[in-house]
Amino acid sequence: MTRPVRVAAVAAHFGRDVERCVAKAEGIVVEARSRGVDLLVLPHAVLGGYLGDLRSPGPADLPPALPEDAGPVRRIAEVARGLTVCFGYTEAVAGGRCSTALCVGDGRVLGRHRKVHLTAGEEGSYAAGGSFTAFDTPAGRLGMLIDFDKTFPESARTLALDGAQVLCCPSAWPASVTDRAARLANDRQSRLFDLYDGARAAENQVVLVSANQTGVLGGLRFLGQAKVVGPGGDVLARTGGKGGMAVVDVDVAAEVARARRTLHHLRERRPGAYRGLLDELGAASPGRAGAVR
Repeated sequence: MTRPVRVAAVAAHFGRDVERCVAKAEGIVVEARSRGVDLLVLPHAVLGGYLGDLRSPGPADLPPALPEDAGPVRRIAEVARGLTVCFGYTEAVAGGRCSTALCVGDGRVLGRHRKVHLTAGEEGSYAAGGSFTAFDTPAGRLGMLIDFDKTFPESARTLALDGAQVLCCPSAWPASVTDRAARLANDRQSRLFDLYDGARAAENQVVLVSANQTGVLGGLRFLGQAKVVGPGGDVLARTGGKGGMAVVDVDVAAEVARARRTLHHLRERRPGAYRGLLDELGAASPGRAGAVR
């Protein structure tokens, strides 16, 4: 017999003040524990915020970069005792920085992911990750994506093929910077954010937990829209554009099995027919140049 997992996706604002960010994250974790949450997904960039400019970011637009063993990172891992918490931050790595997501629980790191797909505004400031790997946690087998990663179907498919039944996606996803809408609900990026969440869940028949930043930082206005999406692409809980916590009980194994009972998308694939993709994979080097693993 499987049991339901109480899943929560958070929409919240995290700015440049790292100490305030840590305190806010700790408070959210404590609240989640009081509500019986098993798996909590916080936004990306919870320790010092995201870029302030996506067009031509300069040094002043960059958030602080922290090593994995830094005090603020360890504090979130420590407060997460008793539940599984995923969050994103800017990681200091040899020679630069990465957009990184950590999954922590009981004071230790359970899994990590470095953002593979970088937007144009990030490429000059961040190193790209080089892989997507699922991992086991008390909340089940998970995989992580960071915002722009979910634009690419191959990202989520790789994690699903690696056995992930829940995809956790911390984001710092802003409204369009080139075609602003008067209302966030009408923004082009708002529609895409929701579309990708539903599509990645439905095409892989997995649960997707999508967290996002809210508010304004520099020239960026963030969408919120945190949600939990079921294996059929249906939204099980959501926050809308303002801060909040979307919470729902999901029997993950049962829901995934139900979704795959008649149509099992992973099993029904025809890899031999994807000639262009196979040619591309055959020509690719084992690791992307400059990628950090």
